[in-house]
Amino acid sequence: MRDNTSPYWRQRRTVERLDGGPDADAAALLAPSRRAARPVRFYTVHLGFTAAGPAEAGELAVGYAEALSLLRPELALGAAALSPADAWHRAERLFCGAVGPDGERCADVAGHPGFHHAPGPGGLGWGDG
Repeated sequence: MRDNTSPYWRQRRTVERLDGGPDADAAALLAPSRRAARPVRFYTVHLGFTAAGPAEAGELAVGYAEALSLLRPELALGAAALSPADAWHRAERLFCGAVGPDGERCADVAGHPGFHHAPGPGGLGWGDG
């Protein structure tokens, strides 16, 4: 970085008081940033664990995802996926995610039998039963 001019470094510059009051020279203000804020981006966390086989790994992964969503409600539970540690390109979704009639998404595990259910207690159900 030359001269600390990265677009994400906050450049602080002082300006004189805008109203030109009696102590305009003594009081300095910080100028607002001239650059736009960074856009919100999505990130992925990869948790590694051991399991005897794919079925047990799926059960553990669903448990970990549900537990994390209880601790941190802002996590996108429907986006959780499972893959072997050396083959991230073979990721499989953990949750159904089917879209319901009112736009809600199914919160059951992928491949579940019967109705789809919206998240939360008393969530609406739809589909073949």
